[in-house]
Amino acid sequence: MKTLYRKFILATLVILLISTTLAFILANLVYMTSTKQIIDQENVKIAKVIASNLEGSHEHHSSITSYLESMGNLGYQIYLLNESGEGEFFGQSFSKTDLPQEAMKVIEDKDIYHGMNDASQQLLMMGHFSNDVKNTVGVPFTINEQSYALFMRPNNKLIFSDIHMILACFFITIAVVGISGVIWFTKRLIHPITKLTEATKEITRENFNYPLPFELNDEIGELVKSFNKMQKQLQHNDQVRKSFINNVSHDFQSPLMNIQGYSELLKANDLTENERNDYLQIIDVESKRLSNLTKQLLLLTSLDQKDYPMKLIDVNISEQIKQTIRRYQWLLEDKEIEISYKLPSVTIKADAELMINVWDNLLTNAIKYNTHGGIIWIDLSEKEYSVAFTIKDTGIGMNQEALTQIFERFYRVDSARKKNGTGLGLSIVKQIIDLHGGEITVDSLVGEGTTFTIMLPYIRNT
Repeated sequence: MKTLYRKFILATLVILLISTTLAFILANLVYMTSTKQIIDQENVKIAKVIASNLEGSHEHHSSITSYLESMGNLGYQIYLLNESGEGEFFGQSFSKTDLPQEAMKVIEDKDIYHGMNDASQQLLMMGHFSNDVKNTVGVPFTINEQSYALFMRPNNKLIFSDIHMILACFFITIAVVGISGVIWFTKRLIHPITKLTEATKEITRENFNYPLPFELNDEIGELVKSFNKMQKQLQHNDQVRKSFINNVSHDFQSPLMNIQGYSELLKANDLTENERNDYLQIIDVESKRLSNLTKQLLLLTSLDQKDYPMKLIDVNISEQIKQTIRRYQWLLEDKEIEISYKLPSVTIKADAELMINVWDNLLTNAIKYNTHGGIIWIDLSEKEYSVAFTIKDTGIGMNQEALTQIFERFYRVDSARKKNGTGLGLSIVKQIIDLHGGEITVDSLVGEGTTFTIMLPYIRNT
């Protein structure tokens, strides 16, 4: 498997190779179309100056030789050819000394030989550095009525001067340092990703405390921060899951044990009628409790699905709330609870069955945890873009710790546990409100009561 580190280094080297190749191609294109001709013309000018000096100042062969040797020492490669076809080299020797046929026209036709521009058949600019007598310029000149041809090119050592060596070292240093820097930076960049991989493996082992002490102000830093948040959330979810399983097991086991225990007691032959009725009543209550718990778990499971099939219709929530109040009127009278409500007719787009669960859970909680002879206030009002529902009671209330966990599954404060609740009702309410794009908040004080407020998006009927 190729690691990200190797891929990054390979990608960098490939980019360097491609950029170098493109730069070389571009440099060759410029050289072949323009620079080569300019270099040829400049060297022709120099050759003409040398030939002119020979014609004007030197008459004897010894003086010609001396002058051309001095030019060779100055960094030029020279080949002198007379009309008899005899040639002589000055300066650094050529590696190839065979002249092409067109070079002879310098003596015969007094033409100028443009070997630097025309003779080279190489398509790359490296042909410019070829140490071949063909790769020269040639000019004619005459001394004592004898024709000569002067073929010349700068010595390659001149081209590779000290400044060129310095520049070459400069570019080589840049390349070495650049590649080394990329390797170092890649290691530094990949290190937190490697640690993230290790942390991910630890999470699969249910270790949610793997430290990632990176404080980077870049995308990797943001990734690490997000991962740390995810790690904490997964730890919380794992704790909630285990707590959920424990609570489900306990809540199922308790009524089942009661049903089983009292069923065994009913088998006794010496039971009185009153004892038999008491045992049957307990079994009935526990069966209903178990049935209610099962229904709520099934509803929660359905609501957990992201694609829960919401059946949105026009729902008159005022009528729904009034029907819920009438359904529990007997319980209100039993606890002598006074209920006051303001319910103007309001219709919204909602899932009717789910909203009934909301009113049912909130009202039964307000009754169950209210004091005997307490009060419940219900208010429904229309805002510009939402509908506000409030239910307030004068019950036992909750502390601040309970308020932060009240919507978690199976969470019940100590006083609520004695009321045989399942701890699922408010979790169901929260999920239903979230599915409708609404918001639910709660305020409470111990001994003074609790207030639930729901904001639902409102679509006016036209």
